[in-house]
Amino acid sequence: MRTTIMRAGAVLGAAAATLLAAATPASAHEKWFVPDPDGYPGDWSFALRPVTFALIVAVVLVTVAWRYATLRFLPTPELPQLGFVGRLVPYVPRLLAIHLGVSLLAAAVSGHFLTHDLEVEHLAGGSAILLLEGALGVWFITGIRLRPAAVLLAVAGPLALLVTGPVGLLSAMDLLGVAVFLAFVPPSDATFGRVEPDAVTLRKALLALRLGAGGALITLAFAEKLANPALARETVEMFPQLDVFALVGIHLPADTFVAIAGATELLFGLLVISGALPQVAVLVAGIPFNATLLLFGGTELLGHLPVYGVFLTLLAYGSNRQTAELVRWLPPVRWVLRRPAPAA
Repeated sequence: MRTTIMRAGAVLGAAAATLLAAATPASAHEKWFVPDPDGYPGDWSFALRPVTFALIVAVVLVTVAWRYATLRFLPTPELPQLGFVGRLVPYVPRLLAIHLGVSLLAAAVSGHFLTHDLEVEHLAGGSAILLLEGALGVWFITGIRLRPAAVLLAVAGPLALLVTGPVGLLSAMDLLGVAVFLAFVPPSDATFGRVEPDAVTLRKALLALRLGAGGALITLAFAEKLANPALARETVEMFPQLDVFALVGIHLPADTFVAIAGATELLFGLLVISGALPQVAVLVAGIPFNATLLLFGGTELLGHLPVYGVFLTLLAYGSNRQTAELVRWLPPVRWVLRRPAPAA
């Protein structure tokens, strides 16, 4: 009986999350498609409006409840039917490196650094940055001895992005998270890059990956919606198809729609960081990320390749009985706050 209730709860939770995900195009990256995106100043007062702030608080509470229910009541993996995906685990670092490499190479060719809203050709040394980015992209695609490449990207990326400002750095955290993961768990020289890291190393790598991907989603939720409603309004005006509420006859005020979209993207970011129910979280988040491909095409696909790689990684490790527990690992508070003991 208890097992039945728990399964039903998991199914209901997944259904509710699916409806929320389908309702808002949280993955649309406004700065890639709006002319002169820097011309829309931020407005943090929007995030403090009663409706917006209530949605933000609700999203945080949902995330806490989501993780608590996972640790207390639900099995791991939560969807054992996807166990076949877990067989990809030894080859995931190789596949993730290909996702990252193709994205870097495409960005370098188009004159952007890491993400498609950061043009660096006009900067001093911009050509050298693009050359380095393209070379790293090819290196990641080859899969040969990738730890130095991963470390180089993890170090050079933040240094270069600081030139464009902290928002640019934080919005590219997904790529940097992938780089840190591959620094911990690079593909081996075995067939297809097969690798089986120890549990301690793997859980640290997965934590870095989740922090990177989740941090990027949270940054974009505020930088392009919750703290920049003007940019979000312009995006919806240019692409009215994004307002799926209107498509089904529900006409919401523009600001309400922007608040819901931003809260949904914030929810995705927090759920990724929590690591709870990774299979359900990835499958639900994949709905809007794939739906917007029909509208934005190749630019959206290439720009989100690292995110797709992160989703594949979390789904594969979350579907394997030996690694599923590691996906949701978070360092305990006492571990975070611990200070080194003074020398004797």
